Amino acid sequence: MTDPTIFNQILIWPILNVLIAIYNGLVYFRIPGAFGLAVVVLTVAIRLVLYPLTLAQLRSAKKLSEIKPKLDKLSQTHKNDKMRLQQEQMNLYKEAGINPAAGCLPLLLQMPVLIALYQVFWQVLSGTSPGKLVTEINQIVYFPILKIQSLDLNFFRLDLASKPSDWQKIGWWLLLVPLITALLQYVQGKMMMPAVDKTKNLEQKTENLELRTKNKEPETKKDDMSSIMQGQMTLMMPLMIGFFAYSFPIGLAIYWNTFSVFGIIQQYLVNKENSNINIKKL
Repeated sequence: MTDPTIFNQILIWPILNVLIAIYNGLVYFRIPGAFGLAVVVLTVAIRLVLYPLTLAQLRSAKKLSEIKPKLDKLSQTHKNDKMRLQQEQMNLYKEAGINPAAGCLPLLLQMPVLIALYQVFWQVLSGTSPGKLVTEINQIVYFPILKIQSLDLNFFRLDLASKPSDWQKIGWWLLLVPLITALLQYVQGKMMMPAVDKTKNLEQKTENLELRTKNKEPETKKDDMSSIMQGQMTLMMPLMIGFFAYSFPIGLAIYWNTFSVFGIIQQYLVNKENSNINIKKL
């Protein structure tokens, strides 16, 4: 953490300074669970700073998911003419007002910041001896007023450095942490999936069947497999994140859960915005 690498100097150290500033402010006002609350406040603050980028990414992803049936239809219609397929896809993107790269750029700009935020929390909570941790933090802070004498990781009688995997030593209720983390991830994943219009879905399947029949091709299960894979990912991601929350310090789960709740709120706003647009079109 104290190594003067470019990544540390540009991202890790500034984020750590803000975290310690928030922590010191909460300690000054004698607010209990200061470090845990500092994690929440800093996570929300960074999500707010990144909000325009995240919003652009979510809007682009939402639009892409909505035109996916049309893209699939184009792929089936022009699968033997790659040039025509690309041209029709670009026309569809233009008609829908979508820039295919628009969803990637905001994500690429956010990732270094989010990785740095995670690294800060991980390095603070990863089990370094308290004395060594305080010494390292005091070497990094920019101003003497930010230096700390100790770092209290207790969050309402819970040590943020402890892990849910130690539930047999601490208590079974620690298992609620990975369960809540997995549940929030599942909710967010479900919200990101496009709403299924059964009528349109039936029409799309009928059109695909007609195209296959016209081209004298046997019916395949490609679309069904795509849906199955998407459904499996919606379940696998929460299970994977829940396992990480089970194995990692609780402080990281607090960060991730705050991150997920904020993401759920953003996704809700995007979905609501999209619903209002569709209603106006009708």
